[in-house]
Amino acid sequence: MKQFSPRARFLTTAAALATVGAASFGTVSATAGTPDAAAKAAVTADAGSRNLTASTHLSVAAATKAAQAALDAAKKENQRVTVAVVDRNGNTIVTLRGDGAGPQSYESAERKAYTAVSWNAPTSELAKRLQQAPNLKDIPGTLFLAGATPITAKGAPIAGIGVAGAPSGDLDEKFAKAGAAILSR
Repeated sequence: MKQFSPRARFLTTAAALATVGAASFGTVSATAGTPDAAAKAAVTADAGSRNLTASTHLSVAAATKAAQAALDAAKKENQRVTVAVVDRNGNTIVTLRGDGAGPQSYESAERKAYTAVSWNAPTSELAKRLQQAPNLKDIPGTLFLAGATPITAKGAPIAGIGVAGAPSGDLDEKFAKAGAAILSR
């Protein structure tokens, strides 16, 4: 059996995809013109909530409130830190860089927050797990240093709050927990 060159395989695949795309476009165009068909498709897609999931997200106002509470707790102890709050997917909701916080603290706070929400555990606990699984530290975007805690709702992680810049991770985590605690009041 003859082997096709990489170029021939690419062109064959592109042609097949173009054909499928054109056929799909024709089908979509045909149903788009008939309101009843579109309505039926919408009802069918929504027919069973078993196909859908719901998730809880932290509002920007709540994330800002938690970050400010963590920053305030650090200020009371004369610490210059950065606080980051990320959502369940690790996307930054808010970051507050305190006056005088070091330049490295911004990224560190975000990565700690991401790590905490990803594993639903304070990063001080996760840092201890590195002894049994040292490859955890190789996961992109994570930082296994004390200084972050997850924010949960109904037992599930919905956000993470990370703090960086204090002289110890224990202090960073203390401030992160102060920020998370403000949301449960």
